[in-house]
Amino acid sequence: MLSLTPEELVAIHLSLKIALVATAASLPPGLLVAWALARRDFWGKTLVNGLVHLPLILPPVVTGYLLLLLMGRKGPIGSILDQWFGIVFAFRWTGAALAAGIMGFPLLVRAIRLSIELIDRRLEEAATTLGASPFWVFLTVTVPLALPGIIAGAILAFGKALGEFGATITFVSNIPGETQTIPTAIYTYTNVPGGEGAAMRLVVISVVISMGALILSELLARRIARRVVGDER
Repeated sequence: MLSLTPEELVAIHLSLKIALVATAASLPPGLLVAWALARRDFWGKTLVNGLVHLPLILPPVVTGYLLLLLMGRKGPIGSILDQWFGIVFAFRWTGAALAAGIMGFPLLVRAIRLSIELIDRRLEEAATTLGASPFWVFLTVTVPLALPGIIAGAILAFGKALGEFGATITFVSNIPGETQTIPTAIYTYTNVPGGEGAAMRLVVISVVISMGALILSELLARRIARRVVGDER
């Protein structure tokens, strides 16, 4: 059994909290954006799609630096949040969650969008002809049928948030107990003499958590898929 130090336990706890918050906060807007890209034609759709996927193309350090410029205490958005609402993201764990959420957002949206595009439109149209409003159709027909994709997207976003390094360390630094996650802690330990053991323990923990999340996602997706097929019959 691994013997973890208090500092390592703090990094693990902080990583899980950041990943869960980032995923939970990204899910509602991700679901709406994915639905709009899958079901609606509007001016600027290509641009929106490009912006959504931009974090996948940009180096993570660039994304973190842009967040620092915009959301830092002297940035155009960060200064307003700080002065008017007392909300600060830079060099806080909430900023790490924000950076991780942005980096995982494209994976979330893409998985959900593909799932929605596979849904037979006739099922949604049938609900509409029975008098259901567009919102009710979305809530009772589209979302249940897209659940496997939603779960897959959420797990992908969670995994990305759990392993995010470049954007996080650029935006919120590597502060023990505040913003030091598993990846940044591993980076720190690999640069400290005698830190190889701690780095390896965190690597093992990271692999275990990631594999557990993937297995859980697969089991849930299969169970929901069987239920959906049974309901359609």
